[in-house]
Amino acid sequence: MGLCDDLSHCKVALVIAVLMDLLGGVSLLMGVFASLKLNGEECGDILVYSGVLFIVASLAGWVLWYSGNIQGLPPKEELTHLNSTVDRLARRVSKKIFSHRRSNSSQSSRV
Repeated sequence: MGLCDDLSHCKVALVIAVLMDLLGGVSLLMGVFASLKLNGEECGDILVYSGVLFIVASLAGWVLWYSGNIQGLPPKEELTHLNSTVDRLARRVSKKIFSHRRSNSSQSSRV
């Protein structure tokens, strides 16, 4: 099962998305390249339109599969010291910006 470990969640959405893509691709290519006639009239355009609709509809399956496989944020214990360094840097920059705004607003109120 090592091959399918990355696909562990939402397998049904993945199968639906892949099948819709395959059906859409086959239908689209048959509509473009095959000379299909029904009662003497060309009917390839309906295959092209239905192929595009299948491919567009498969986007819903891909979105469901992708959103089902998004992992949450790691627990705070698993965060490394790099994150605390980034947090300290962000706080320092934020304090400087806030103090700069405060000093500018007090100077403008004096004038």
